[in-house]
Amino acid sequence: MAKIALNKSALSTEKQKQAAYGKYLPSLELKQKQLLVERKKAERALAEHQEHIERILQQVYHKLPMLAVDSISLDGLVEVVELDIQEENMLGTLLPTLKGVKYQRTPYSYLARPHWVDEVASSLEQVVRLRLEEEILQRRVKRLIKAARTITQRVNLFSKILIPTSQQNVKRISLFLADQERAGVVRSKLAKQKHQGNKGAPAEPATP
Repeated sequence: MAKIALNKSALSTEKQKQAAYGKYLPSLELKQKQLLVERKKAERALAEHQEHIERILQQVYHKLPMLAVDSISLDGLVEVVELDIQEENMLGTLLPTLKGVKYQRTPYSYLARPHWVDEVASSLEQVVRLRLEEEILQRRVKRLIKAARTITQRVNLFSKILIPTSQQNVKRISLFLADQERAGVVRSKLAKQKHQGNKGAPAEPATP
C-alpha cells in the first residue's frame, strides 16, 4: 500500500476521491444490472431460437422424407453469397445483428433431379438462415457475458477496494490531525503556565 501524507492537503484529496467514487459507483451498479438483464434476455432468445430450429427441422424431414435418399446429392445446392451483419450499441457493448442473407442456387437439370428439389432448396435456405441467426445470437451472448464480467469487476473494485481504502485514509488522517491539534493545545497551555509561573516568581537578590 502506498504511503499517504498525514496533512490537511492529503485529507482534502482523499475526501474528493471518496466523493467521486461515491458518485460513480451507482452508475456502475445500474449498468451492471442492465447488462445482467440483457444477458439473460439474450440467453433466453438463443435457447428459444434453438428450439425453433429443432421444430423446423422436424417439419422439414416430415414434409420431405426423401431427404434420406442417399442416391440424390444435394451438395452445393444452396450457397450463401452475401451476409449483411451490422452492429448495435447496447450499453456500450457492440452486438452483432443479422440484417440480411443472399443465397445462390446451383443450376441443375430437372431431368437430373426430381421435382421436389426446389422445395428442398427453399427449406435449406430457411435452415441456413436460422443457423446463421443462431450463430449471431451465440456471439451476442458471449459479448454480453464478457461485458457483464468486466462491469462486475469494476463494481467490486470501487465498492470493495477504492471506497473502503479512501474511507480508511480519511479516518487515519483525521485522527492524526486531531491528535496533533490536541497535542498543540496541550503544549500551548504548558507554555502559558510556564510563562505565568516565571512572571510570578520572586526576583533573586542582587549579589553584593
